[in-house]
Amino acid sequence: MSAYLPVVVPALVKILVIVTVVMTGVAYATLAERRVSAFMQDRLGPNRVGPWGLLQPVADGLKFFFKEDIVPREAYKPVYLLAPLLTLIPALVTFAVIPFGTSITLGGRTYPLIIAPGVDVGVIYLLAISSLGVYGILLAGWSSGNKYSLMGALRGASQVISYELGIGLSLLSVVLWVGSFDFQKIVEAQAGGWGKVWFFLPHFLGFVVFLVSIFAETNRLPFDLPEGESEIVAGYHTEYSGLRFAMFFMGEYANMITASAFLTLLFLGGWNLPFVKWEWFGPVWGGILSAAVFFGKIAFMMFVFIWVRWTLPRFRYDQLMNLGWRKLFPLALANFLLVATFLLVRGRP
Repeated sequence: MSAYLPVVVPALVKILVIVTVVMTGVAYATLAERRVSAFMQDRLGPNRVGPWGLLQPVADGLKFFFKEDIVPREAYKPVYLLAPLLTLIPALVTFAVIPFGTSITLGGRTYPLIIAPGVDVGVIYLLAISSLGVYGILLAGWSSGNKYSLMGALRGASQVISYELGIGLSLLSVVLWVGSFDFQKIVEAQAGGWGKVWFFLPHFLGFVVFLVSIFAETNRLPFDLPEGESEIVAGYHTEYSGLRFAMFFMGEYANMITASAFLTLLFLGGWNLPFVKWEWFGPVWGGILSAAVFFGKIAFMMFVFIWVRWTLPRFRYDQLMNLGWRKLFPLALANFLLVATFLLVRGRP
């Protein structure tokens, strides 16, 4: 048993750190959403609970915990109760293959800053697990016994199918360019220095398609048709209350964090900064600073999510489908063919 301790203990520590960081990020993303929207609308936002309103997420969590959990009479209870978990858990499990920094050396041992190192198909794993979240939406809508919930679930499913094509083709251009599905190698190919740039520059078309598609994947405005309050009450979570409603809420923000991390690794250089080598800062501080840069980029992307939500109006459903199939899919396909042709003619960079 002692032979496994050097492997198991660091993995458990990294799992604890990631779950703590992500769930704390989810809590304070809700506060950031309300404060940023208030700033954009010339309001104050929540600022009374704790200094600068920093304890507002704690108050919100306690409110959800003590609210009555109402189960509709017509609901199919086993699936109804399971659906919120199927939305939240996949968003957390995806972080198993997301590297969040370089490595830390302690006591002569080097610990890579990733929960499951050595997984060379991280991109495929992340795509597969993140797409499972739509099952929670589908099952919630079907099991609620509510026509508005079912309509929201059907919208969510068709939306995910439509925009995952753009996501897949966009990231395939990056995978083809690097020649690997390993996130570590993708980030290393964007390391700071002359001749190595973040991939949003050489793959700008794919970056734009990927960015727009992750808004649709996370059901954020202007793509929040599965919830569409002005049309279908609250969509797939109309019949939910208390902690189960909070799980859908947390799942949405956890998916935003996952999507931001995905975008950061593929197009924004991961934990890299131009002309900076983390080895300069030592075996411990170098790893810590690289992780801080990575989470800083995620925080910036979370701000972009909030910014877009409070800037753009909701699309009509036919506009959403038209954008996905007639605009983004052809652009993603054209980008993939351009990258493939370039590599065929010139060879890998």
